[in-house]
Amino acid sequence: MGWTTVGGVIEEPKCILLGVPHTSVMDFVIAWAYYSSVGGTANIMIKKEFFFWPMGILLRKMGAIPVDRSKGSNVALHNIQAMKAATRMHLAIAPEGTRKKTDKWKMGFLTIAKACNVPIYLGYFDYGCKKVGHGPRFVATDNPKEDMRRIQAHYAAMHLKGRHKDSFSCGNVEPQLIEE
Repeated sequence: MGWTTVGGVIEEPKCILLGVPHTSVMDFVIAWAYYSSVGGTANIMIKKEFFFWPMGILLRKMGAIPVDRSKGSNVALHNIQAMKAATRMHLAIAPEGTRKKTDKWKMGFLTIAKACNVPIYLGYFDYGCKKVGHGPRFVATDNPKEDMRRIQAHYAAMHLKGRHKDSFSCGNVEPQLIEE
């Protein structure tokens, strides 16, 4: 497909792998192809409505976890329980929480990382230069708002292009890369 991969499989048994920017359903295909090609298996959250036959069988084989996003469900708690129960899990999450443009990213991945004591890897796909991979390792602190600001600043400094260029925003942060 003409994409260049950056970084290999993450060796830690458990982590969260962010996927930014999330502007298209194709992001899943690109990210899955990348991580599979380097020898990794990532688990992803997909709304339960997609798990109909035969799609559900295929999604589960690809590492998908069905998620109930109805009112009253706690997606973060569901994933904390799943990660704690697993011996190995690389949970891929799109922190924007939507394919539409948004400045306010979901903070559930920080909650999951802190509760499970796992690192976060700053994964990305850049349609501008057709690169996909993961960047630095990030450890959540007790200040999720500051963590989110730092993560968004990192992505802002990367100048990533989504498949739909007008659908991506890092919010109003000063760009600054996180060093490994």
